[in-house]
Amino acid sequence: MELGSLLHALIPSWNSVGVYMIYLAYVAIASFILRAKVVPGVIMQDGTRLLTLVSLIGLLGLGSRMDYVSLTLISDRGLEMLSTSYIFSFLVASALYIVGCMSRSQASSLKPRFTGNFILDWYLGVQLNPHFLGINLKFLFLRAGMMGWILINLSNLAKSVEIGNLSLSMILYQLFCLIHVMDFLYHEETLVNFWDIMVERLGFMLIGGYLVWVAFITTIQGWWLLHNKVELSTPAAILICIIYLIGVIGYRGSNSQKDQFKKNPKALIWGKPPRVIGGKLLASGYWGIARHYNYLGDYLLSLSFSLACGMTSPIPYIYPICLIVFFVSRERRDEARCAEKYKEMWAEYCKVVPWRIVPYLY
Repeated sequence: MELGSLLHALIPSWNSVGVYMIYLAYVAIASFILRAKVVPGVIMQDGTRLLTLVSLIGLLGLGSRMDYVSLTLISDRGLEMLSTSYIFSFLVASALYIVGCMSRSQASSLKPRFTGNFILDWYLGVQLNPHFLGINLKFLFLRAGMMGWILINLSNLAKSVEIGNLSLSMILYQLFCLIHVMDFLYHEETLVNFWDIMVERLGFMLIGGYLVWVAFITTIQGWWLLHNKVELSTPAAILICIIYLIGVIGYRGSNSQKDQFKKNPKALIWGKPPRVIGGKLLASGYWGIARHYNYLGDYLLSLSFSLACGMTSPIPYIYPICLIVFFVSRERRDEARCAEKYKEMWAEYCKVVPWRIVPYLY
């Protein structure tokens, strides 16, 4: 695609803006009308507890019955939808920054926190969990991003069938993503213990992360396969599936162990009593292998998305390359926060578990 054509394709049409806003409104309204499990989250500094309605699977079920638009709408207007999402994220982050600066709330979720740098505060956000019309915006954007991931993939799958370009690579990629997202949705109640929810303020980093990164950048392999035919050998396909399964087991296993430990610190880990540092830090199971083993599992399953595309182009590998930067950056911030919070306990934990993400490597 020539530069001029690319720039023109990035200009949002009113139709794309309308579809995008209707989609966000649908996610917000459906979150209210569908029955959901209320899950208590982490206790904030002011003693309040963040609650979330677990309803994503219900949202997907309701959405699958709607047949008002073409299945290939997103695939046909992909660049328009991407730029629409980016502009929306920019505007909302700016609005939240202004509202946050005006806030006088002392509640942990709404109390503004500033770094003193305007750009950094706009990027990171100033409030932890801002609401609009009773809607927790952090959960709204996360749900919209995760649902968007599946909807974009399904639209590309429909387009692939329409143009006769369906391949084993596309099937594997679609299955990997669908299993991963559905697993995420099934265990949505564990979100209240995620770093994003507990610590990160809601600024452009998270809003763009949910609505642009999760919904569009994570689907780059599907977009590439839509226009490129890849012939995977049977051994290659089997190897990729094994890498994916190792990633899934590590990602889900580590997060489940952490969630189980928070609920019952005495619960057995791999059939043995857990080793706990200072009564708070789990040093057993996956968390005895590396301090952020869940990142390794997440990376391996994400890498399999790209491996399904073969090795002929670097484009499908943009996502896992960016993911390395993202995980290392987040791990460093998490380490600094934990060192400040747990002090001597964290120093002891680092001695017991010396590896950050990848055992014997990093």
